[in-house]
Amino acid sequence: MAVVMIGVDPHKASHTAVAINAAEGPLGEVQVRACAVQAERLLGWAAAWPDRTWAMEGAGGLGHLLAQQLLAAGEQVLDVPPKLAARVRLLATGDTNKNDPNDARSVAVAALRSRGVREVSRDDHAAVLKVWSKRHRDLGRTRTQVACRLHAVLCELIPGGVSKQITAGQATQLLTSITPSGAMEVARRELAAEFTEDLRHIDTQIRDTRKRLATAVAAAGTSLTGLFGVGPVIAAAVIGDVRQVSGFPGRDHFAAYNGTAPIEVSSGQRKIYWLSRRGNRRLNHAIHMAAVTQIRNRHSAGRAYYDKKLAEGKTAKRPCAR
Repeated sequence: MAVVMIGVDPHKASHTAVAINAAEGPLGEVQVRACAVQAERLLGWAAAWPDRTWAMEGAGGLGHLLAQQLLAAGEQVLDVPPKLAARVRLLATGDTNKNDPNDARSVAVAALRSRGVREVSRDDHAAVLKVWSKRHRDLGRTRTQVACRLHAVLCELIPGGVSKQITAGQATQLLTSITPSGAMEVARRELAAEFTEDLRHIDTQIRDTRKRLATAVAAAGTSLTGLFGVGPVIAAAVIGDVRQVSGFPGRDHFAAYNGTAPIEVSSGQRKIYWLSRRGNRRLNHAIHMAAVTQIRNRHSAGRAYYDKKLAEGKTAKRPCAR
């Protein structure tokens, strides 16, 4: 462990750093503006402590660029989850006000006390997959919003609206069959036509992104796509967040990370386990989609396991509960 731990609370416009020693005593603090020379200024300030380690809150978010710049300069950087730093601040005594210096100090203390803090690595092909996976996810959310708005307008034009999922082609056919009877219906029809064009444009973007994902996943040379129910979209989501599964000590640690491990809430002689809502929710969703795909196909290994659990008396809602 380094003699000096420097906690960094990154923001869009500025970054606050606080240095503490191994006894958690304060050594200094600084705030730099987010700019082209942000890393150089921080390194110049930290030059007084050669044996140092940086602890970044959310190194995969707002602190990503700064963390990568520090890595490029040969520094060691740890990624401290925001929840972990928040717990340190909650349990701290003395000055517990919520401000940037206190947040940065909490990040440094969390890095000192916690053994499981992940070390940040240089961006690799997994980072590329994460970029396009996020793009695909964002486009999916945008499409849902546009489709909901289109459904709302169609309810005002067609009695009962459209009960099922709608495509741009279906919406175009429906709008062609509508003859507006007044200025309000003309406006609603025009609005629905614009939403339809938005939907068509987003569908094109989603198809293009899926092609990019397929190309990037193929370049990764992963064996994930050999699993039933795992295509390029799911594989990219998993690799983007996991990077190297060998970084986990064992399968139980990985299950806890992705939220598939049940949570024990036992008391006395009663042994009770609940469904976990913790862990990486994006990764949990990807695993869920692969599992649902297997259950829907009777010739898959996942469906055989599902049927086995049902035969053991488990319910369809919780077939894998312990």
